[in-house]
Amino acid sequence: MENKFELGSLIIRIVLGITFFVHGLDKFRGGVENTAGWFDSIGLPGFLAYGVASIELVGGIMLILGLFSRIVSILFAVIMVGAIVKVKLAIGFLGNGQMAGYELDLAFLAMAVMLIITGSKAFALDQFIVKGKGNATTSVN
Repeated sequence: MENKFELGSLIIRIVLGITFFVHGLDKFRGGVENTAGWFDSIGLPGFLAYGVASIELVGGIMLILGLFSRIVSILFAVIMVGAIVKVKLAIGFLGNGQMAGYELDLAFLAMAVMLIITGSKAFALDQFIVKGKGNATTSVN
């Protein structure tokens, strides 16, 4: 049972990481200043676009690799709550025909919360860092 759980959390971690990485990359490739302008147009400070795009890009890579998964997932959850509340909630669950609704954002939020609560140890670089620290501590004692 434990192995099935770890496999499931690994899949969620990688899919969420890839998704956010691609979204962050797209913001930079499309001109993050365009995203900053859009943030301004919806009443958010434009400079937040740089932070969001960076978190998505770097955080996506970190999540794929299993580095600080819980911290990255908290940041992703905050981004998703912001997107749902500030942009998507008024459009509705399925959208309005011109823009997608918050159904996908809600799924990403649920995935991030799952990783916050449970973590994901399978094939995570964090495991090597923790083991390395444990070995260093053990050898000193």
